[in-house]
Order: sequence, then C-alpha cells, then structure tokens
Amino acid sequence: MENAYIGIDVQVSRPCAFAVVDATGTLLENGWFEHAREAFSALETLAARYRLHLGIDAPRQPLSEPRNWYWNGPKKVWRARKPSEKGVGRHCEVAVKAHNLANPQWTPLKKEAPDWMQLGFELFQTLERLGSTYEAFPSATYTMLENDPSLQLTVNFTRMGPGKTDMLDAWMAAATVREYVEGRGMEVGGGDGLGTLILPRKLSAPIRAVLDWPG
Repeated sequence: MENAYIGIDVQVSRPCAFAVVDATGTLLENGWFEHAREAFSALETLAARYRLHLGIDAPRQPLSEPRNWYWNGPKKVWRARKPSEKGVGRHCEVAVKAHNLANPQWTPLKKEAPDWMQLGFELFQTLERLGSTYEAFPSATYTMLENDPSLQLTVNFTRMGPGKTDMLDAWMAAATVREYVEGRGMEVGGGDGLGTLILPRKLSAPIRAVLDWPG
C-alpha cells in the first residue's frame, strides 16, 4: 500500500482546508470541512487505498498544568518559571521559537484554549483512527525552505475559494509530513510528554540544550 500525505489547516471562522499529496508531491485531492466528523468522512475512503500520514496545523493536546521551565535564549539555558509568568507553551513550541523558525501561539490549559485549538485537539483524537498523525507548522516550513528549492509539489488551483492562504498552508503541511516520513526532516520537542512538531529538514545548527527538556 502506498503512502498518502495529508495536510490540514485548522480554522473556526471559516472552513478548514485539507490537501492530499502522494510520494511524488502530486496533489491527489483537496477540499474543506468544518467539523472533525466531516474531516473523517472526507478522508475515510482514502484509508482504503493508501497508508495515511496526517499533518495537522494545531497543537496535539493542551497543557495539563502550567509549564515550569522557560528557555533563556541569550544564555542558552533553561530556568525555572517566575511567579509572574503564566506557564503556557509546550516544549516543541519553545524549540521552534528558540531556533527562530516561527512564532508559536503558545498552548495553554484546555479550559483556556481558543476554539481553533479545541478543534485541533478533537481532530487529532478523531483522525488517528485513519492513520499516523503529526503536528505540522507551515510557518516553520516556510522559514526552513526559504533558500532550499529542493522540495517540489505539483498542485492545481481547484477548490481554493474559501481561503487561498489556508489551502497553501494545507499543501505545506502535507509536504512537511512527506519530507519527515521519508527521512529528510526531524521532530523537535516531546520532552514534556505533550507532543512533538515535525520539520521538513534537519536543523543545520541545532541548539542541543533546548532540544533536551530539563525535567
């Protein structure tokens, strides 16, 4: 069974975009959904023909408690959280920020998470029945590939209507999953047990200390 790579851009003010590419980077299918059950229905038939790898542009899960460790970038060391700090954000988000790949929207406790994150949590739980799920971050992918033309996609421009940049992010999430699964990328974070973020390439200058969780 061949692999298919799916990228999902999560929204709540408008429909969510999804895009499916094969190992060659050719767009197989794309479209829109509003609910997790609708996403499952849209992708379920693909699971009978392909081994699915799904990249979702949203946090996998919320914090179970405030984060106790903060990264000191100038000194490149972890430090304890100050009483004035909220403790939001996961290890994977800290790692992406420390490497200047993107500015995360820090994940909070579940009761404090915005609606789009709540939908993301539900999508991870629902879609893991179809295949392997990963957390992708298109903004980080754009940064990593700014001067790297090697990642190529063959796409068309159908079903772009609800949001052109949303569909572009879905394509990028799908491409990120393909690069990671085929061994050209890497994952960061996970030391706090709250999930990792996948990247389309390996870090050229990894900051080892931030990749290791102090707990």
